[in-house]
Amino acid sequence: MRVSLLRGHAHPDGVRAEAPPAGPAPHLGEESLRILVGTEGDSLLLTDINTTETEASEPWDYVLVADRCTQRNPRQVQRQQQFLEELERKGFCYKAREDQEKVFFGIRADNRVFDRYRRLLMEPEATTPRGELAGPTSIPATTRIRIVNFVLNSKMAAGDTLQDLVKDGVFEAGFPLHKGEEDLKKKWARWRNMFQQQPIGDIRNYFGEKVALYFAWLGWYTYMLVPAAVVGLIIFLSGFAHFEASQIREICEAHDVYMCPRGDHNPRYQRLSETCAFAKLTHLFDNEGTVLFAMFMALWATVFLELWKRERARVVLQWDLYGWDEDQEEMALGLIACPDYQPRLHQHSYMRSTVILLLSLLMICLMIGMAHVLVIYRVLAAALFSSAFPFLGEQVTTAVVVTGALVHYVSILVMTKINKYVALKLCDFGERRAPLSPSLATGGRIQEKPRTFSERESKFTIKFFTLQFFAHFSSLIYIAFILGRINGNPGKSVRLAGLWKLEECHLSGCMMDLFVQMAIIMGLKQTLSNCMEYLGPWLAHKCRSMRATSQDPELRHWQRNYRLNPVNTFSLFGEFMEMMIQYGFTTVFVAAFPLAPLLALFSNLAEIRLDAIKMVRLQRRLVPRKAKDIGTWLQVLEIIGVLAVIANGMVIAFTSEFIPRVVYKYRYGPCRQGAHPAVDCLTGYVNHSLSVFYTKDFQNPVEIEGSENVTECRYRDYGAAQNSNFTEQSWFLLAIRLAFLILFEHVALCVKLIAAWFVPDVPQSVKNEVLKKKHQRLGEAGLPGPGVGPGPESRSTRDSGPRAQTWSGPRAGQEAKTQSCCHHHPPQPWLCVCVGGL
Repeated sequence: MRVSLLRGHAHPDGVRAEAPPAGPAPHLGEESLRILVGTEGDSLLLTDINTTETEASEPWDYVLVADRCTQRNPRQVQRQQQFLEELERKGFCYKAREDQEKVFFGIRADNRVFDRYRRLLMEPEATTPRGELAGPTSIPATTRIRIVNFVLNSKMAAGDTLQDLVKDGVFEAGFPLHKGEEDLKKKWARWRNMFQQQPIGDIRNYFGEKVALYFAWLGWYTYMLVPAAVVGLIIFLSGFAHFEASQIREICEAHDVYMCPRGDHNPRYQRLSETCAFAKLTHLFDNEGTVLFAMFMALWATVFLELWKRERARVVLQWDLYGWDEDQEEMALGLIACPDYQPRLHQHSYMRSTVILLLSLLMICLMIGMAHVLVIYRVLAAALFSSAFPFLGEQVTTAVVVTGALVHYVSILVMTKINKYVALKLCDFGERRAPLSPSLATGGRIQEKPRTFSERESKFTIKFFTLQFFAHFSSLIYIAFILGRINGNPGKSVRLAGLWKLEECHLSGCMMDLFVQMAIIMGLKQTLSNCMEYLGPWLAHKCRSMRATSQDPELRHWQRNYRLNPVNTFSLFGEFMEMMIQYGFTTVFVAAFPLAPLLALFSNLAEIRLDAIKMVRLQRRLVPRKAKDIGTWLQVLEIIGVLAVIANGMVIAFTSEFIPRVVYKYRYGPCRQGAHPAVDCLTGYVNHSLSVFYTKDFQNPVEIEGSENVTECRYRDYGAAQNSNFTEQSWFLLAIRLAFLILFEHVALCVKLIAAWFVPDVPQSVKNEVLKKKHQRLGEAGLPGPGVGPGPESRSTRDSGPRAQTWSGPRAGQEAKTQSCCHHHPPQPWLCVCVGGL
């Protein structure tokens, strides 16, 4: 089959067509395509290329899909044609195919578009000087898709972008095609490969650097969780060795010690010995190793980030993106889409920032209010369960805690959607309408004015993560630091609306409530959320795949890609956010739940393959994005690390029994005068930590079961028996708690800073390699190389005049030029000035 191709010479103003050769035009088949190459304002070059011949060597870059019913609307058809003709003028060709329901438009860009991209922005690995292309080279598929996607989503002459046309129903969808993913399916997107190393290079070549960096970070995070999981498991299991400790033995043998009623449901005095099992369970995570584990996790978080920075530097250097500039990339793509493109300038408004800050604080207050709603639920649920389910007995509190955690989990799911909407509106506030992502977003649009996509994504990330953090952790903050501390004393309890008594901590302490809440939320997020994340797309894909497919191989391939699950701006963003929240659960309250790293490790092993299967088998191909780091998420990780130090210090100081045990051991216990090997220094601690309340001081003592045989009950506090006011001991304990908190946070933060200083962000090998490449580029640009100097006789010529030196030219085939150097005795090479060519 013959192909008629008219070539043009590149000029500064565009592409100029040569006169066509004389003779009859070659006959082409019915399926011929018109390819117009050039820029706006140029005399455009028309090329007829046979479809069959080009398709074999040049696959389609992009596919647009429209519903057949739109073809009956003349207005919709006109807008389609205007858009496609505008693409032709920009150097694209298209082909229309249809089935019984949809019309498909295959889009392909001419290679001259990519040649222009190379001229505007030389790739980092390219060593050819700007303006000189060494010849035709293959364009990576990720680069082709990225450039085509950018042009499609840029404003056309009619003022429409592809996003606008999709929103108006002119097109239904637009996506790049899956092609050549078989290797990834075999090596990566399989459950059987769960414990195998990820092919990061292949992922980068198929999905682009942004996705590859996500999986590289996730794999590194999973790898680093192994030591944290092992240490946490050791701390948890070490509690079994202390089941015979004096404080547990005293609880299990306290048959004559009665605890005061904690609520209005089933009010009765409960023996302290009935909490023996819970006391043992609490000691598994609230023991002497808790402080060491919290300090270890603070150090672990810092080392993890520093080692990730080093790993990222190695990976990015291998990809030749170490010195990549996003602004330059954005301007190059903008010039491809429009020759009159002007870069967006940096802008900042203090007024707008202040308003956004106030609105964000208002939303955070709402998140905190959600925690109070959960408090109200737990209070009302306690009253309801005690009357509706009397068989629960003393397990009403446990039932309330469990159902409260479930309600919290459901509220997280609801607030996630609300937070995303609010974050979008905050990004929209006071700005012009401009799409956040150049990719086609079918599930939502982010709009903001900032200059580049990463800048826009960064602003949205900060807003959305802040709201999500309070949505996930507000309930945990309440349980850890507020629950049971504002209830008053047994004789004068604080009541909600004067009717319902506020919920109190478990008899074994608030650490038990925090442990249960963490276990349920993390368990549900790692199991139920992952199952829904996989089963939802799998079932949707199976349902769509049941439709009939075309016999034509090309159309069948397009149909299969169309029937995959759509992707949008939030696809990769959602994966990052999920991991950030998990990282928060793993570090922020890890002192109360040392098994969190172990659960995160198991979850991540499945998460890597789950995401791989979704992206390769169940979803349309993501538009590749170039990146040299994970962006704002690194700052989010550092912020979580600092918050983890503060939160764990407060949990140990105010929630756990660590400080009261230490104070008793060295101030009030039998070892206050010195340790004795035969004496347990915590003997008598349980009796010391429980305050006394006389039952006659209850407002309605006769309503409490067994009140006729009990004259006093105990409760967890350090109040006086006469009036329940704070004693000197309680104030001393508070001072020690505050001192420990300050000491712990300062030591932990200093350890983090020392670790960050001790482990360089960039390995020396990477710095040296970058230095060599810079030196090499300077040498290729025509500057004297390291071997050039006045010493070697083979490189210099002498005469009666000034000292002269022969230099080799910067390009192959150039003649050597003699250049003069300043006179020095002995000559100094660093003072020589190259004046070749003058």
